[in-house]
Amino acid sequence: MSIEAGRRARGSSLLGRDLAVDLGTATTQVHVQGRGVVLDEPTLVAVDTSTGRLVAAGSSAHEMLGRTPQHVLTLRPLADGVISDGDLAEQLLRHFLERVRPTRLVRPRTVVCLPGGITAVERRALEDAAMRCGARRVYALEEAMAAAVGAGLPIEGAAATMVVDLGGGTTDAAVISLGGVVNARSLRVGGDEVDEAVAEGVRREHDLLLGERSAQHITHAVGSVWPVVERLTTRVRGRDLGTGLPRTIELGSEEVRRMIEPVTAQVVEVVRSVLDVCPPELSGDLLDTGVTLTGGGALLRGWAERLRHELGVPVRLAEDPQRAVIRGAGACVDDMGALRQVLTRRAATPA
Repeated sequence: MSIEAGRRARGSSLLGRDLAVDLGTATTQVHVQGRGVVLDEPTLVAVDTSTGRLVAAGSSAHEMLGRTPQHVLTLRPLADGVISDGDLAEQLLRHFLERVRPTRLVRPRTVVCLPGGITAVERRALEDAAMRCGARRVYALEEAMAAAVGAGLPIEGAAATMVVDLGGGTTDAAVISLGGVVNARSLRVGGDEVDEAVAEGVRREHDLLLGERSAQHITHAVGSVWPVVERLTTRVRGRDLGTGLPRTIELGSEEVRRMIEPVTAQVVEVVRSVLDVCPPELSGDLLDTGVTLTGGGALLRGWAERLRHELGVPVRLAEDPQRAVIRGAGACVDDMGALRQVLTRRAATPA
């Protein structure tokens, strides 16, 4: 082995200590330094109510959704992008990190992604959970900034860029220039509210009760926020509210679009509100640089066309939008020195 190869081998053994964590409402993703994204699973736990013991987490818990016995509940420890159950969130995070941490001899520095508009108490809860799960030091990174870095936007340039991150529990819109956020808004509405609107619409218009997974299937199969060229249809099963018996119906894309319109209109309005207060010079930049969409919610059909029509600026979908935030946070972990200016640090160390 050459001297240079030996140095690379020794260096690679030092990598993998630091972590980036995007603990989202719908999905949790973890990036390990030097290894990339090593975990991408639903933010879901199954708990035995008689003992409080964690039965399953992530993908395993998602398979149990709607199929558990009475003494087991499937729960989401986060709501609207923030921790709603501290104990469950910590158990879930600890479970995930124990699976991916390459060594327990050295506590990692950890970058955690935070939605915009988060309160000090909500931020402290997430940071505390990371510290108790073994972090040596916690750095916070706003999801909009992480998404911009992960989407490859030139955040340090003078020309403004805009990113809209459509997550499971929140929507974050931000205008970025010279390495900082010029203006931003956060809305605690995301993909979960879209699924809830579908379930409520089917209950109201068809007297059919749907489970969470069925509502998600409809959104993925035929959901759209802009008229589609070819009408899409899907069949879905649920429980008839009148007879209590199973029943199957067929839904079309236009009907589903009407069901989710109240939710999508809120998202359009929050993006518009960011542009309304943008300085004139930066507004002119956005006519050239446009808006970049990230997050799993951006995969809903028609978002680019809808926002282009509503805002009058170019709109594009980021490459692999579901992982833009964790890619951006991972870039900070991989090159902490170069991107330190976008991070805020919590200096406390756990006892």
